[in-house]
Amino acid sequence: MTEKKRTVKKGVVLTIIACLLIVAITGGIVWYINNSEPVAQRETATKRNPMLVEAFTVSRQTYHPQIKVLGRVEAAREVMLRPRITGEVIRIADNFEPGAMVQAGDVLVTLDPADFEIALAERQSELQQVEADLAIEKGQQQVARQEFALTGQKLESSQRALVLREPQLKTVRARLEAARAAVAQAQLELDRTSIKAPFDAQVVERMVNLGSQVERGNVMAQLIGISKYWVIATVPLNQLKWISFGQDDTEPSRATIKKRGIWEDEQARHGVVQRFIGTLDEQTRLARVLITVEDPLALNSDSPPLVLDAIVQTIIEGRPLENVVRLDRDFLRPNDTVWVMQDGKLSIRKAKVVFRDANYAYIEKGLEDGDNVVVTSLSRVREGAELRTAGGSE
Repeated sequence: MTEKKRTVKKGVVLTIIACLLIVAITGGIVWYINNSEPVAQRETATKRNPMLVEAFTVSRQTYHPQIKVLGRVEAAREVMLRPRITGEVIRIADNFEPGAMVQAGDVLVTLDPADFEIALAERQSELQQVEADLAIEKGQQQVARQEFALTGQKLESSQRALVLREPQLKTVRARLEAARAAVAQAQLELDRTSIKAPFDAQVVERMVNLGSQVERGNVMAQLIGISKYWVIATVPLNQLKWISFGQDDTEPSRATIKKRGIWEDEQARHGVVQRFIGTLDEQTRLARVLITVEDPLALNSDSPPLVLDAIVQTIIEGRPLENVVRLDRDFLRPNDTVWVMQDGKLSIRKAKVVFRDANYAYIEKGLEDGDNVVVTSLSRVREGAELRTAGGSE
């Protein structure tokens, strides 16, 4: 081995030895520090500040809960206009077209009356003939009475009636009644050539034109009554008991109807709940109630008109809930509990909720006048936890 190689090897060994000495010295110093430092002592008691919360005072009052459901607009009066005779259309009213308004008694369609006028004239002629026959028969009966009086005979009642021509008089009178009925029937058929609107209505559809040949029972038009519409609303079965249907002289529940996305937020129509329809909706299995809305097309107001078959939001005002606390549903805690700040501590109470709507819970038991309900979400929820408000002391 050369002298140069021996020198390199000796340097490596010395370097390793120096590193080991440094590590040993450093470890000794760390051990000394750790074992010679004073040890911090833990306090035997820790002060915990009350939790800062927000709370508001509640009171018992009387409220009218709101039942928010969906409803469908339907016609309260609808008719398919049909003729009761056969004939040709010779006249159509100017306003007899889809969308137009017609009044009760307006003549919408006139059928050719010629055949019916002839038939009426014939029946009137027959009536006059029978009236003449009756006058003749009365004269003959008078002659028979005079002749019978001259004979001085006494006959049984049946024989006497024959002699005085009473059966003949009854026959003529029966013919007279039949002739009068025939005239009335002919007049009725003639009147039916003028087809009129049965009530104030809007024309939805018209199926005839000038020259159309219509048969008895053919559909000529569809009319919808404009005095009122129905809204058929679907309501959960458990909320029916809160709706008043105007029975036993009670005032029916009022309803507010809105069309979100179509009407302005402040626009609405108003109606009353008339009755419970005794069947469930086939699709939703909810109860159905009937609401009536007057002047649905807003002909006498600036309100938005209702549209048939439209789905609308319906808000029904329920029966009054007396002596209850109304609490925002966000402040009703799990399992229907409420958090109350009482004497600076948390009181967790079980609440008896008698009704819930979209925004509120109406509480019958569990809260009293003057209770302070905690509205802040707490990280530690336990009975008796200390609380404070921003305006109070710790």
